[in-house]
Amino acid sequence: MKSLLLTPLALLLMSGAAVAGGNHASHAVHQDGAVLSPADTSKTAAFDILGAHVHRNGRTVTFHMTTNGVAGSETPTPAGSLGGAPVLSYVWPTSLDPSTVGFEGKTGILALAATSHPDFDDTPLYDEDGDGNPANDGRKWHSHWVVLTPTEACGEGALGVRDIADDETPAMPATWPGLPLFLDSPGFTPLFDGPEIKINVSFADADAISNAAYDGVTAALKVNANVHAPLLCVVDVFDVASGDLSLPGKIK
Repeated sequence: MKSLLLTPLALLLMSGAAVAGGNHASHAVHQDGAVLSPADTSKTAAFDILGAHVHRNGRTVTFHMTTNGVAGSETPTPAGSLGGAPVLSYVWPTSLDPSTVGFEGKTGILALAATSHPDFDDTPLYDEDGDGNPANDGRKWHSHWVVLTPTEACGEGALGVRDIADDETPAMPATWPGLPLFLDSPGFTPLFDGPEIKINVSFADADAISNAAYDGVTAALKVNANVHAPLLCVVDVFDVASGDLSLPGKIK
């Protein structure tokens, strides 16, 4: 069924996406093996996925996603506090073990995410807006590795970013920002090109990522009002490239 959608999808790209940012052959939706998704005008265009793709060149891996609008054009309305703070995200869930990037192994779904959240800054090592203050950049789109797990406290069947309990000391990446959850702030810069978002990531071990599976998701998250247990929940899924989070893409 998916293949039958390619012709109308191509027509949509030539009309809508071309206006948003150009019909570039390098965009995710044009790549062999991309996870394709039909346009849906009922969704916010900036989070309506047309294609998600991940490929590697040696130890450098490019995660990219094509949307039906202008990627990154929507950011959250501030809540005014950390508790209840909204987060918008572009996410690439993978089959990679969390230990691949320095987390404790076998602890959940390792995903790369680009996020925006104006109420807090969780990238203490980086000054995304270049103003000399590394603690005021939450609204700027930035990257994270996260470990996702089913979290009933977030709602029936919901996912959340895995918490770290007070008595736990799991392995964390060197650029972990110190928050009590499985979240890393590696500093990889999200790049935008009209309908496209792209993040270039480096890995220490190229063999560890070969043939890994992936998908594409756009979602909203929210910081729990009590700021822990759970700290960060997925509260709304806007789109899933595969439709069912089956991770059909393969990193070649």
